[in-house]
Amino acid sequence: MLQFRFAARSETGRVRANNEDAGFAGPYLLCVADGVGGAEAGEVASATTTYVVSARALAHPGHEPGRLLAAATREAHAQIAAGIAAEPGRAGMATTLTAVLTDGIHTALAQVGDSRAYLVRDGEVSQLSHDQTLVQAMVDSGQLTAAQAAASPYRNVVLHAVDGEHVPEPDLLLLDLHPGDRLPLCSDGVSDVLSPTAIGRALAVRSRSVAVDRLVLGALDGGSRDNVTAVVADVVDAPAIAANGRVLGAAVDLANVVDPVAVRPLRSA
Repeated sequence: MLQFRFAARSETGRVRANNEDAGFAGPYLLCVADGVGGAEAGEVASATTTYVVSARALAHPGHEPGRLLAAATREAHAQIAAGIAAEPGRAGMATTLTAVLTDGIHTALAQVGDSRAYLVRDGEVSQLSHDQTLVQAMVDSGQLTAAQAAASPYRNVVLHAVDGEHVPEPDLLLLDLHPGDRLPLCSDGVSDVLSPTAIGRALAVRSRSVAVDRLVLGALDGGSRDNVTAVVADVVDAPAIAANGRVLGAAVDLANVVDPVAVRPLRSA
């Protein structure tokens, strides 16, 4: 049975007043959600989405990972919409979502926005997710080079997010994982500052907790002006265990104050 052994860390950072990143790390699910900057209550959107996705994954072990992630993403949208209806001042709140779920045999990645997932295999780092941003679309169409996109002032303009207005259709990718693979997930507070080469260097240690600290502190020391969240998971082959896990960032900070409408999936799962 494929599983994840993980370490994770989320920091408000040195510029922002609050943490709009949220996340979850467990033996079968990894996710990072980044409240879209400039929108109202981005931390509520990211925490809500993290709650919904983790609740559905914990409540339905063994379900086909891609279908479960797609359904959970749509449910997160519905809960965000309900939260906005109950509190109109939250109109506009939205979040990215990057999630990896395994049932022990099959593994899927769901992507909305520009938080990222990478794969480290045999010392080589490759990006699994594909940014849903304006500049990435321009790179894809040949209007910008990757170097120009990295320096663009519009690099953080996302084209898709989990919000209360549009029903999201996440990009889904089936992953062929093997024991020994390493999966780093991060918010753009990391990936905007650290190049793939720098990320690879940070991950080139056995200890997952040291690797996470290297990513987070490397981003902060590199001048990140955003919240910074990273999850590092190693793929192992092991007997099935209880599907618990750890929540991060806004999902911890708002555990007692998020609109009850938004956290209802945890009770009803």
